[in-house]
Amino acid sequence: MTRVFIAIDLPAEIKERIAETQKVLARSCARLTFVAPRNMHITLKFIGEVEDEMLEAIRSALQGVSADPFEIAIRGVGANNLRRPRVVWSNLEDAGKTGGLHDAIEEALAPLGIEREERAYTPHITIARVRQFDPSLLGAIEQVMAKEFGSFRADRYTLKKSTLTKQGPRYEDLMEVVW
Repeated sequence: MTRVFIAIDLPAEIKERIAETQKVLARSCARLTFVAPRNMHITLKFIGEVEDEMLEAIRSALQGVSADPFEIAIRGVGANNLRRPRVVWSNLEDAGKTGGLHDAIEEALAPLGIEREERAYTPHITIARVRQFDPSLLGAIEQVMAKEFGSFRADRYTLKKSTLTKQGPRYEDLMEVVW
């Protein structure tokens, strides 16, 4: 069994800028688990554990999913719920293009029996997971809410293997689709 997901990778300079923001969030009294900069990405689809035969079928289905290259601007910091957040993330602006790519991937994988996500897709970059909430976190988020992290041209996505370890997840690229 292999644990997999599909993502758009970020340029190193954007990851570094987001990592600087993590320092501001760390000053809050909330207990946070930060995403390592090397692991920051935009998830298009989390698939989960699959058999090797299914992995080959996924690769094959993804070969036919592409889009026209598009710009993604990474701006601001938010959370899944500003009253009591569980995930702190950075927002992105792309005129809905990432959502369109997500939908195309869902469509391509559905015939394989991979269930569609029931929740509305919200493209974002996870910065931290909240292990224990403290109201001071809201003030820290407010300090970086309007921060600009930069923009880049998206022209590819990656099928990634995720191995969970005590030191955090380790990702390995299994396939890249360039358009």
